[in-house]
Amino acid sequence: MSESNMHESDMTASFALSASSDGIDMNAPARIVERETVWRGVVFDVEDMQIDLKRNDGGATRVRRQVTRHRPCVVMLVHDVPRDLYLMEREYRAGSDMFAYGLPAGLMDAGEGVEQAALRELAEETGVVPDGPDDLRIDHVGAFYSSEGMSDELANIMVLHLSRWHEVDRHFDPDEHVESAWVTFDDLMAVGVTSSNSQVAMLHEALRRARNA
Repeated sequence: MSESNMHESDMTASFALSASSDGIDMNAPARIVERETVWRGVVFDVEDMQIDLKRNDGGATRVRRQVTRHRPCVVMLVHDVPRDLYLMEREYRAGSDMFAYGLPAGLMDAGEGVEQAALRELAEETGVVPDGPDDLRIDHVGAFYSSEGMSDELANIMVLHLSRWHEVDRHFDPDEHVESAWVTFDDLMAVGVTSSNSQVAMLHEALRRARNA
C-alpha cells in the first residue's frame, strides 16, 4: 500500500469512528468534573472521577471512572549478542497470583530518562551492566498503556542488544525476590510469559530475527 493510500485509509477510519452510536462526539475532549483520591498505596493511588463526554447535540453525558495512578515503567528484553541468549526473570506477581516468567522491568524515578531508568533497573535486578556506550544498542519498541481502561501506567518497552557486559552486585527492594537466567530465544518464547508488555518486546524481537534469518 502506498503512503498516500495508507494516509487515506487512516482518515477514513478516523471519520468512521468520529461519533458513537448514541451520539457521543469522539473528537471533543472529555471534561473532568470531579476527582478525588480515594486510596493511597506504596506503588499506586486510586482516583475516583466524574467525567463529562460531549454529545453531538451540544449536551454532555456524565460517566464515572476509577483510575489507578501509577508511575511510568520500563520493560527490557536483554540480548547477549555474542552468545545469542536472552535474560529471563521469574518472581511472584500478585495480580496473577503466581511465580511468573518475564523480563527485567521497573518503575521510573522522578526526572529520570527512559534509557537511564532501563540501565538502572537492569543493574539493580540482574547485575548486568554494559561495558561501555559502544557495547549497547537499544531498539525502542514503543510506549504503551498497560491497561488504559483502568490505569495511567505507561510502559516504555525496548530491546537492549549487548555486545559486551560485566556483572555488579544486585540491589533489591526489601520485598523484592527475583531470579534471572540467560536462555535461548526459543526457550524464552516457549516458557509461557503472560505479561502483555513482555510479549510486545518478545514479538518485536521475533520479527527482527525473522527478517535477519
